[in-house]
Formats: sequence, C-alpha cells, structure tokens
Amino acid sequence: MKKAMRPTSRKASRSDRSRGPRRSREGGPRRAKRAASRKTSGRPLAALKQQYLDRFMAESSTTVKVLRAYPPGQDEFRPHERSPTAVRIAHVFSIENGAVLRAASGEWTMQPDFPPPPPTVAEAAAAYERGVRELVDAVRSMSDSRLTEKVPFFTGPGQMGEIPILDVLWLMLLDSIHHRGQLSVYVRLAGGKVPSIYGPSADEPWR
Repeated sequence: MKKAMRPTSRKASRSDRSRGPRRSREGGPRRAKRAASRKTSGRPLAALKQQYLDRFMAESSTTVKVLRAYPPGQDEFRPHERSPTAVRIAHVFSIENGAVLRAASGEWTMQPDFPPPPPTVAEAAAAYERGVRELVDAVRSMSDSRLTEKVPFFTGPGQMGEIPILDVLWLMLLDSIHHRGQLSVYVRLAGGKVPSIYGPSADEPWR
C-alpha cells in the first residue's frame, strides 16, 4: 500500500537566497528598466515622437489655411459678448506652440497669464507660422527619453498633477484643433470663405 504523500513546503536554501532577483534573458531588472524607458504602450519613444510630428505638421498646415482665410478688418469680431475676439483665438495657436517649445527645451513653466495678442489676425498668423518651424526643430532635437519626463499640468478644475511631456505635446495640439474649429465658424460669420479642413466645405467643395 502506498504511503500518503505529505504536503511539502520547500524552504529556499542559503544558495537560493543569495542569488538575488532572477535575471531575465534580456539582462535582468536593470536592462528591463532601460527598455521600459524607451517605450510607451509597447511602442518605441522615437516612433511616438515621429507620430506626433507627422500629425502636427499635417494639422498646422490646415491651421495656417484657416488663419489665412479670415477676412481682414474683422480682428475684433466676436459672435457673443462672452466669446473671445477673433484675434485672441488666432493668438492661442502661438501660445500653445510656445508651451511645447518650453516643454521640449526643459524650461517648462505654467504661465499665470497669457501674453496679449497682436493687433491683427494676419500678424497672429505670421507668428504662428514662425512658431511651427521652431517647434518642429525643437521636438526633433530633444532626447526621446524626455517624452516620459513628467511636468505639472492641470488635471481638473482647480487641480494640478504631473503628466508626461508627450501628453503635453498632444494636449496642445488637440486644443489647437479645437480652437481652429472655433475660428472656422468666425470666418463664416465675419464674411469670409471657410476652407476645407477634414473634408469639403460649402466654400471649397471637392466635386
């Protein structure tokens, strides 16, 4: 008759305990940590940076088109007393480019107040175009590893937290897209012609 097997609880031997963390095939915890720093969501940081730059360059080209479509002489136009003026909206694009430049250069600060806009939408458009070139050069030259560095940013009404610099880049771009849509409405209301953005418009049909 076979003896009943006793449950065993093997204690680590002295030699087992002295080995420390088991090293992976990739070179152990230290190398794994370095690999994690080069990736976000399973993609290399260099690829994530290029994805942002590709999208930014495409969107900035469309933003310039909307800015140029705004009719001259209507810089202080606003559709409602609580709405910002057209020139103030046009100036937001440069403000957001400036935020990305500060993040990319390691000089990130949360500005307490926005600088005043220039007198005209045309001047705001020219400043934005200059900022586009500066932004692309700055992001291209920044270290990929800086994309995962965290900086203070708003996380809710009256709330501050820390978010990765990569998130700052995308938040500024997405917010500029939002304000571009806002400005495109002003273009029509101020008597201008709305260009195509993601598809045809009544003023720029595709067929």
